[in-house]
Amino acid sequence: MTPERFHRLRAALARRQPDLTVLMDLVHKSHNFSAILRSCDAVGVLEAHVVATEDAVAIHHATSAGTKKWVAVRRHANVAEAIGHLRGRGFTILAAHPSADAVDYREVDYTRPTTLTLGAELRGVSAEALALADVHITIPMVGLVHSLNVSVAAGLVLFEAFRQRSAASMYEQTRLPADEFAARLFEWAYPSLARRRREVGRAYPPLGPNGELLPD
Repeated sequence: MTPERFHRLRAALARRQPDLTVLMDLVHKSHNFSAILRSCDAVGVLEAHVVATEDAVAIHHATSAGTKKWVAVRRHANVAEAIGHLRGRGFTILAAHPSADAVDYREVDYTRPTTLTLGAELRGVSAEALALADVHITIPMVGLVHSLNVSVAAGLVLFEAFRQRSAASMYEQTRLPADEFAARLFEWAYPSLARRRREVGRAYPPLGPNGELLPD
């Protein structure tokens, strides 16, 4: 671990947004799943949520470019459980779907705790997730196609969230509790050692100012 890499990791973690996330509702194509995670990383999403089978979310390494190391993925058994968990944490649930009462995605306030729910390309967001969502959003288009690729749609919405949050100075200081920040920074910097420590139930050792391991 070089000091340069450590400080780069620390700076990226300091900009993570614990109250901005996505919920992938049976997004079954691995390249879409991975591309959405790349957009999540780009705008500072800390953790993504997914309802899918194990096989459906096999990370497509060529597309994700290692993003799974930086964006944690939390799996849920079904969409009701996922939305219940997120709503219990204070998130507003958005569903990307062109329903009759859907609003332009740019009209949403993304500085509030926000979950963007996305569905598979052909099926879209499930009926259950649509019924549970607080707001349906749509991306205006003037062409002949009916919808965008799900990963493209995710990128557009997430970068609107990034724009609003940047304007509100939400990336200027860390928004994670100190203990969580320290634990995640260690896991990013020393993933193998962190895994071994967790397996035996040992706390992570402290890190020096340049990422060096200190005696614990």
